[in-house]
Amino acid sequence: MAVGIEERLWKMADKLRSNMEASEYKHILLGLLFLKYISDRFESLRIEIIAHDGNPEDRDEYIAENVFFVPEEARWKNIQNKAKDPQIGKTIDDALRDIEKENDSLKGVLDKRYARAELSPQILGGVIDLVSNTTLYSKSDTDILGRVYEYFLGKFALTEGKGGGEFYTPACIVKTLVNMLEPYEGRVYDPCCGSGGMFVQSSKFITEHAQSIDNISVYGQESNPTTWRLCKINLAIRGIEGNIGLGAADTLHEDIHPRDKFDYILANPPFNISDWDGDKLTSDSRWLFGTPPVGNANYAWLQHVYHHLSANGTAGVVLANGSLSSNTSNESTIRQAMLEGDCIDAIVALPTQLFYSTQIPVCLWIMNKNKSTHHQFRERTNEVLFIDARNMGEMVSRSLKELTNEDILKIADTYHQWRNADGTYQDIQGFCKSSSLEEIKSHDYTLTPGRYVGTVEVEDTINFEEEITRLNDSLVENFKESALLQVQIEKHLRELLNGKK
Repeated sequence: MAVGIEERLWKMADKLRSNMEASEYKHILLGLLFLKYISDRFESLRIEIIAHDGNPEDRDEYIAENVFFVPEEARWKNIQNKAKDPQIGKTIDDALRDIEKENDSLKGVLDKRYARAELSPQILGGVIDLVSNTTLYSKSDTDILGRVYEYFLGKFALTEGKGGGEFYTPACIVKTLVNMLEPYEGRVYDPCCGSGGMFVQSSKFITEHAQSIDNISVYGQESNPTTWRLCKINLAIRGIEGNIGLGAADTLHEDIHPRDKFDYILANPPFNISDWDGDKLTSDSRWLFGTPPVGNANYAWLQHVYHHLSANGTAGVVLANGSLSSNTSNESTIRQAMLEGDCIDAIVALPTQLFYSTQIPVCLWIMNKNKSTHHQFRERTNEVLFIDARNMGEMVSRSLKELTNEDILKIADTYHQWRNADGTYQDIQGFCKSSSLEEIKSHDYTLTPGRYVGTVEVEDTINFEEEITRLNDSLVENFKESALLQVQIEKHLRELLNGKK
């Protein structure tokens, strides 16, 4: 697949959208991309089966290869042939129903919205033509749709603004968490999994390090029904088996994995949620460090995550910076208890402008269930690593910034050096500092990294005598210009008063 095809495909698809709302068009386009993908993959295997004298309509042949079985009427060729039919919307919805009937893992997942009267047949036909001319599966490049899907999710989050970006965590933040935690094997959990970005990046990390994604088990939960469907499809595209429940459910009030413990937890919960009905959970067993305030769910999420960690589990949580220093409604008391309970490994302050949907500055909380010595790790009891990455990243548009791969590796490597027993870690003024509990206590248990790492030392290269001379010369010049202007104004006023012009 040619480099940049995701962007070219997006430009063509966005042009077809016309006046349709991005929030609606998103599901139309992504659904058709998925339908084309599973049909392409089915057809590729079908040709192989025929070549080996097998039965190309035997459903078990496809199940054995982890390929979705696509009934004849639901295959893309049939959709393409009827693209200009006024009833094309109904044809697509019927195709999706047929596919769900043949594939248990897709039941209730596919979004059947194509037959609605408000959907323009012209737009739908145009998208079908566009998708028809796009190869979405190849044996030599099995991740074509995965890349397109991930790119489109990000672009839709940017287009929709706040409402659309709530479930999409920027890839650079996810990569940072994954590189810090290194989830090579074990049980991986995301309690607010959105469209599945944490799982996708975890699987990429594993394959890039010559490991098998079969070494991890994926668990998650999502409260938004539409986003839950997106996650199911995203996992299916990547061939990731995941237990994210039978449907959408509120994690804090309806935990679908109540007794499960996980080796790695990665989460980007909604920031500063005030209407989470915390008054109904005041005596919940998850609140090990204190009852979170009913007016903000940040510390409910932190404690939910810690509750689900296995004996040696680690977690990374994205939260608003306010969580680091809030002193109201019991939050400071909970934070103190968490520090004295020695469950916080590291805090990373991130740059602003990383999110499509908000300018709120964010941070990473890295939690560890067992900070005492085990395996190759150094004992870091009653210590917290602070990393100030606020000056990292580069602008990729007028309003959006991304962490570079070098930035991500620097953050992750610093954390690994701090955790490992090889003695390579060193504090760096203005960037990172390993602080004791006593030092943190002296700052009233505030966890803002800038308080601990200090400021970057800048070499004093200013010649003060020359600078003072330059400023004086500038002031004199400005004074002369002002005096001349005043003389000209006074002369002009006298002429006007004397009736001359």
